[in-house]
Amino acid sequence: MGMDDKISNATEDAAGKVKEHAGRATDDERLEAEGRNDQTKANLKQAGEKVKDAFKS
Repeated sequence: MGMDDKISNATEDAAGKVKEHAGRATDDERLEAEGRNDQTKANLKQAGEKVKDAFKS
């Protein structure tokens, strides 16, 4: 996995956590769900990159 991909995925995950916590703080269920969704997408991207790296070896 390239360093750019790692940074991008970590940024997306962090942004998702911020959204989720902001949604909880303001009782905005939609924002909270968006945050969880963003985190899930980032985790799936990381998993995909790890699979690609495994096949390169």
